[in-house]
Amino acid sequence: MDARSVTGPPQPTLPPSLLSTAADHGGAGSAFPDGCSLPRTSSTSLTKSVTAVHDFKVSDYSLLDGMGVGRYVSSSTFTVGGRDWAVRFYPDGATAGCLGHVSAFLYYFNREAAAGVRARFTLNLLDRDGRMSQIINPYMKHTFSPASDNWGFIKFIEKSKLQPGSQYLHKDCLAIRCVLTVVIESRTVEDERNSVVVPPPNLHQDFGEMLKDGEGADVTFSVDGQLFHAHRCVLAYRSPVFRAELFGPLKEKATSCIRIDDMEPAIFEALLHFIYTDRLPDSCNDGRNAAMQHLLVAADRYGVERLRLMCESKLSEAIDVETVATTLALAEQHNCSQLQRACIGFMASPNMLGPIMETDGFNHLMASCPLVLKEILDKVSCIWSDNQHR
Repeated sequence: MDARSVTGPPQPTLPPSLLSTAADHGGAGSAFPDGCSLPRTSSTSLTKSVTAVHDFKVSDYSLLDGMGVGRYVSSSTFTVGGRDWAVRFYPDGATAGCLGHVSAFLYYFNREAAAGVRARFTLNLLDRDGRMSQIINPYMKHTFSPASDNWGFIKFIEKSKLQPGSQYLHKDCLAIRCVLTVVIESRTVEDERNSVVVPPPNLHQDFGEMLKDGEGADVTFSVDGQLFHAHRCVLAYRSPVFRAELFGPLKEKATSCIRIDDMEPAIFEALLHFIYTDRLPDSCNDGRNAAMQHLLVAADRYGVERLRLMCESKLSEAIDVETVATTLALAEQHNCSQLQRACIGFMASPNMLGPIMETDGFNHLMASCPLVLKEILDKVSCIWSDNQHR
């Protein structure tokens, strides 16, 4: 590139008669004696993108080892940025040049698109506890197109690090996490002048402080000996059950203090926090399955529908062999149809039903909800039938 293309065209300069005035008043853009000022505008380049995470679980890894170079197992197709993607795992490597290693690639499926799709991604193994491993692969950048539809790590990890007892294998199962950012568009906008910055809404914070401070509280709950102060109107407008208890014909006669004996204080506190802020407390994000189950029961009991669905979603994400049976029993008892479908789908997955049937939770499920076994077997039958016709 020559010097002219680097420096650009000659820049305009102030008239000589104004140079000293501009210097005296701080340079271009400063006010001049006649009340004039140089106009100033600015613009910003904005790049819109979408980021998502997909976890690909590979079961029975020991059976895949030795399937052959270039052969792979694939995740389901997932959509990010309006495009379809999949993660492919090569137990014996993608090519003969990666002997002793496994390979992992990101694949792009929208081959009808003529223009390339820019993406930034990484693939990493999760440890037994579902956390990112200490060895983190770097992010990769690639423009995917019909002519270049895959990119990834040809030497993803040494096979010797995937032996029994490895930190990455749990019951012969490994998990690959894909963090993918897809660039949607880049555009330039003119900056607004003298724009007023409006802070984000903080109504939930104000109501949370009102609950915490207890100022103006006009009802008290005693939960296993622990007292909670609240505001009748807030509870009534957020829960039809509280409305009936506090203002309906069957309202509590002992209005000074309402006793609740069949709920843990921590669960009732989480319920109040959500009623006031429409958010789960931080204590509910620590992955404790039992606490989330109890909170779902409380939400169902008091008719807080959004909280009940949020608990369903959290429990669906945490399903595993040890908890799926008890979670399904809970879903059956409280008519949680979405959570029920998620549990039955997990139990009907290949090689899952046998280990699940050995758990204490499955025995409890059969004792409390015996009719659900038919639904599980019907689902298994449908999956096996589909596999035979492929």
